[in-house]
Amino acid sequence: MPMSLHDFRKTKIVATLGPATESAEMLERLILSGVNVLRLNMSHARPDWVRRIVGDIRTLAQRHRRAVGVLLDTQGPSIRTGDVAAKIPLGVGERFTFTVRGRVPEAGKWTSVGYEGFVDDVRTGDTLIVDNGEMKMRIVAKTADTVECEVLTEGTIGSRRHINLPGVHVSLPALTDKDKEDVLLGLEVGVDYVALSFVRDPKDLEDLRSFLRQQPSAHQPQIVAKIEHQFAVNHFEAIAREADVIMVARGDLGIECPYEELPIIQRRIVKTCQKLGRPVIVATHMLESMIQSPLPTRAEITDVANAVFEQADAIMLSGETTVGRHPLACIEVMDTIARRIERSGGANYQEHAELTSPRQKLVRSAVSLADDLKAEAILVFTRRGHMARFASWMRPRHSVIHAFTDRWPAADGLTVLRGVVPRVVEFNFEHPERTVDAAVAQLLKDGALRRGNTVVVVTNMASGERIVDGVKIRTID
Repeated sequence: MPMSLHDFRKTKIVATLGPATESAEMLERLILSGVNVLRLNMSHARPDWVRRIVGDIRTLAQRHRRAVGVLLDTQGPSIRTGDVAAKIPLGVGERFTFTVRGRVPEAGKWTSVGYEGFVDDVRTGDTLIVDNGEMKMRIVAKTADTVECEVLTEGTIGSRRHINLPGVHVSLPALTDKDKEDVLLGLEVGVDYVALSFVRDPKDLEDLRSFLRQQPSAHQPQIVAKIEHQFAVNHFEAIAREADVIMVARGDLGIECPYEELPIIQRRIVKTCQKLGRPVIVATHMLESMIQSPLPTRAEITDVANAVFEQADAIMLSGETTVGRHPLACIEVMDTIARRIERSGGANYQEHAELTSPRQKLVRSAVSLADDLKAEAILVFTRRGHMARFASWMRPRHSVIHAFTDRWPAADGLTVLRGVVPRVVEFNFEHPERTVDAAVAQLLKDGALRRGNTVVVVTNMASGERIVDGVKIRTID
């Protein structure tokens, strides 16, 4: 995996798979173009598709000896309209009825809702948003089986359209029966991350973690908390402490919250994540125009640049790589913007990091040393990934973090971390220096290091029956 010391991209790219990118040929091109994590959207994915796709990803990643993360994104407690024979046009001021339990109104325009608790959760006066913001309605009346609305914005109602209820606490469980089936499928195929949709408070994450631990699986994926609800914003720090990774899911979040607050919420979330040491992904509508256009808008360029300047761990593509006409161009655009902005500096929110353990402070010292020396690389040796996460958290100014582990699943679980290149090397527990020598030889062979480079080595390896932590300076000769 050749890598110039001067063109390394620290910000990771997450790409969602779909019809435009599901072939083995396109998967290989995505991996070779520099995508770090591939996302499976379980709102649309079938089990047989997931098994085939993950198998292809693992085969291709091994062929090119690259760590590639797989993120399974649950559908969550989604409220959707029922099926309609044809789209229903609606004008401002019209009345429209949503029904449950098979109720059919005597007159007027209507559709069903696939959630029986819908009527109980909403109140007269609440705002209802359909199809990711395309239509807005106000609830004016309800019965035991119907909710009558006044249309506030012109549009059409189609089948299976998503309904948002800003500020309404929906009684659906965060982990639905469908989500549980999908998580079990994820454990079967060995995904690296499971994203929980519409998280409201830390208990939602605790429930998912408990469900994962109850399963007879040796591999425990990391939990990604998707922040896309006002309740999640209100409880964000507690959620971040419970999660392994955070995703700023700006699609639903931009509907649930006033749009002018969205940039402030994003910055606050990224800043808090870097205080607590939680990797953070900024997602949704980053290059939306490139679903059709071969070039991004100026506003999209600035949006991606802001996420990179804030030093988010990863930036994510959704429709751009699932159904878009230019998926590889989207990767190239993100890659180009990220490399340029990284050279211009960053927000450095990690300066306010809450370090709570001696090991975290050891890694901070190693990163500070690497910054002072302008070391080309930091070499981290870790079995479970903690030391690599700590090094990424500290946001080295100059150094690439090469994180060595002895297992590919552990390497794949490091793919979302900013500035980290996950690698695999055989560990020699009796003679740790030989492991370091083997790692350096691999980096020299790949072109990631050159003779005369300075590196800082951080080890967390077993020596006999003890775990030994250490930091060393090494000049490559």
